[in-house]
Amino acid sequence: MGETENHHHPPPPQVVAPPAAPPNLALSRGPIWTPAEQLHQLQYCINSNPSWPQALLLAFQHYIVNLGTTVLIASTIVPQMGGNHVCFMTRMDNFSTMNFLRDGCLFISRFSVCYEQGDKARVIQVLLFMSGINTLLQTLIGSRLPTVMGASFAYTLPLLSIISDYTDEAFTSGHDRFVRGMRTIQGSLIVSSFVNIILGYGRAWGELTRFFSPIVMVPVVCLVGLGLFARGFPLLGNCVEIGLPMLILLVISQQYLKHIHSRASLILERFALLFCIGIIWVFASVLTVSGAYKNVKTATKQSCRTDRSFLMSSAPWIKIPYPFQWGTPIFRASHVFGMIGAALVSSAESTGTFFAAARLSGATPPPAYVLSRSIGLQGVGMLLEGLFGSLVGTTASVENVGLLGLTHIGSRRVVQISTAFMIFFSIFGKFGAFFASIPLPIFAAIYCILLGIVAASGITFIQFANNNSMRNIYVLGVSLFLGLSIPQYFAMNTIYDGHEPVRTNAGWFNDILNTIFSSPATVAIIVGTVLDNTLEAKHVEDRGVPWWKPFQHSKGDVRTEEFYSYPLGLNEYMPTRFL
Repeated sequence: MGETENHHHPPPPQVVAPPAAPPNLALSRGPIWTPAEQLHQLQYCINSNPSWPQALLLAFQHYIVNLGTTVLIASTIVPQMGGNHVCFMTRMDNFSTMNFLRDGCLFISRFSVCYEQGDKARVIQVLLFMSGINTLLQTLIGSRLPTVMGASFAYTLPLLSIISDYTDEAFTSGHDRFVRGMRTIQGSLIVSSFVNIILGYGRAWGELTRFFSPIVMVPVVCLVGLGLFARGFPLLGNCVEIGLPMLILLVISQQYLKHIHSRASLILERFALLFCIGIIWVFASVLTVSGAYKNVKTATKQSCRTDRSFLMSSAPWIKIPYPFQWGTPIFRASHVFGMIGAALVSSAESTGTFFAAARLSGATPPPAYVLSRSIGLQGVGMLLEGLFGSLVGTTASVENVGLLGLTHIGSRRVVQISTAFMIFFSIFGKFGAFFASIPLPIFAAIYCILLGIVAASGITFIQFANNNSMRNIYVLGVSLFLGLSIPQYFAMNTIYDGHEPVRTNAGWFNDILNTIFSSPATVAIIVGTVLDNTLEAKHVEDRGVPWWKPFQHSKGDVRTEEFYSYPLGLNEYMPTRFL
C-alpha cells in the first residue's frame, strides 16, 4: 500500500486540440440566400391569370412594347429599299396624254393618281399581323411560355445585301425597286425557313441544348439583353428632351411613387408604363405644336416630332394581309444563304430569351424537347412570313420578356390576349398608325429598363453552379467579353452592303459569317458551350449539371408537364417526338 502510494506515474501525454475553424463571417453579416428555382415575388405566374380588365390593359402594354421594335425596323429598312412613307398626290398644270411613273404614282393627264399606299405603313401592318399569328402559335403549341414573337434585327445584314444588289439596277421608280426587294426577301424567307423546321422537329436543336449548363446560360441570357444596348440610350439620345424625362418618370413612378398608398402600389407597378407613355407623348406633341423643332436638324425633327412618321396619312383604314401580296417570290441562292445565317441567329437568340421568360414567369427551365418544337414552329412561322411578305423573320421579343419582370406578371393568358391587339391594329391600319406614331426615343427609354431586367435575370443562373470556382469564372468572363467584343468589331467594320469585315468573293459566305458573329447571344453560345464542355471541372457539381439535368427530360421534374404540356389534352394525340 505504501509502495503504491509512494509510486509516481508519468504524466499523461497532452492532446493537442485541432485548430479552431475560422469564424463564418457571412453568418455574422446576414443570411445566406438559398438557390430558388422559381421566383417567389411574382404576383401571377405562367398558369395563373389576373382579372379580365387587368389582363386587357396588361396585354395592351405588351402590344405597345412590341410596336416600338416593329416601327424601328420598318423606319430603318424601308427607305433604303426605295419604299415611300406617304401616298404622293401631285397635280400637273399642263394637260398631257403622256403617262409615266414617279415615286410610286401613276400620272395620267393633269392629275396624279397614286396606286399604292405608303410602303412603310404596309410593312408595319404585315409585321404586326405575323407577330400576332406567331405569338399565338408559340403560346399554344410551341414553347408555351409567355413570349411575344416580334420582328428580329438579325435579318438586317442579309437585307442590306439585297438592297445593295438592287441599288445599281435601273427601275422606273423607287417603289418598283422596293417591291423587287420584297419579292426577293419573300423567296429567301421561304427557303431558309426549312432550316429551322428541320433543326427543330428533327430534334437536333434540342440535342444541342443538352450541352448547356447554368454556366453557359449566364452569358447567353445576359447578352440577349445587353447585346441590344444600341436600342437603349444611343437611340434615346437622338431626342434627349423626350427620352430622358420618359426614363426618369418611369423609374420614379414605378419604383418610388408606388409606396405612397397600397392601392397606388398595385396600379403603378402594373400600369405605370402606360401612364408614362401617355404623359410624355402629350409633352412631345406640345413641343411639336409650339414650334420647338422649327430650327433644328432634320434628324432631330425625325426623332422628336410627333408628326414625322407619316403613318396616319398613308395607312389604309382596312387592309388584310394576304399571301404573295408583293408578287411572285424571287429565289436567289446568294440571298438565301444569308437568310439562313439570320435564321440560325434568331434561333439562338430565341433560346436565350425562352430561358429568361421561364425565369421571369415562374416556370422551370424549358426542356430540350420544348426548345426543339419551339424552334421548329419558329421555322413554320418564318415560312408563313415569307408567304405573306414580311420584311424580316420573327424571334422571341426580349423587351416583352423584360415587361414580365417589370410588372411581376408572367401570365401566359395576358400574352395570348395581346395577339388580338396585334392582329386588330394590323388590319385596321388607321388605328394602328395612331399608336405607331409614338416617337422612338420614348420606346428607347422603356428598353433601357426592360433589357436590363432580362440581362439581370441571366445573372441569377449562377446560383445553381459554383460561383467560387476559378474555372467557372474563366468561362463566364471569356464568354461575356467575347460575346460583346466580337459583335462590336463586326458592327464597326461593316459597311453599307454588309460584306465587311469578312469579305471574300463568295457573297453568301460573307453574309452567313457576318450575321452569325454580329449577334452577341450567338457568340456567347458558341464560346460558352465549347469552353464549358472542354475545360475539365474538378467536380461535376461545379458546373451545376446535377441541378440542370432533370429539366432536360419530360419526366425529369414533376412541374415540367404542368408548364409545358399542350392545352386541351393534346398530348395524348401528339407523336412522342414532339413531347
